[in-house]
Amino acid sequence: MSDSADQDKPVKKAKTSMTDMRRNARSYALQALYQWQMAGMPINEIEAQFRVNNDMADTDVKLFSQLLQGVSSEARALDDAFSLFIDRSVEDLDPVELAVLRIGTYELMHRLDVPYRVAINESVELAKIFGATDSHRYVNGVLDKLAQKARSAEIVARRHS
Repeated sequence: MSDSADQDKPVKKAKTSMTDMRRNARSYALQALYQWQMAGMPINEIEAQFRVNNDMADTDVKLFSQLLQGVSSEARALDDAFSLFIDRSVEDLDPVELAVLRIGTYELMHRLDVPYRVAINESVELAKIFGATDSHRYVNGVLDKLAQKARSAEIVARRHS
């Protein structure tokens, strides 16, 4: 008996974990925000393009949209929040680092359901994938300092648990 019968069975795809779906959302959000920063297109247009041009079945689309809309509408306030902890002007940041810092800052300031360590680690991972060689270290340092200010109660509670 041959194995050809087994070859005809459809392969079941493993269900994507919520962690992976959120990671995909952040990855798409970073790419869309980069495009927004560079091209200056309306964020709604960019979001529509991403939804049409990408398979978002394994993506937390709600988080993708929240990050895009939140970061783009709060960009100035986000820049002000992390600019206290950078060694250059916001305008001198690499565009990828800027988008990553905006996402991380947005999550630290507006997504209290996301633990601060997760917000920082996810941003560091984005910087490792999309950023320059050591940009992940820079992102980590900036967001860690911001977290001390923005999430001080959470950090203190974590130390005492």
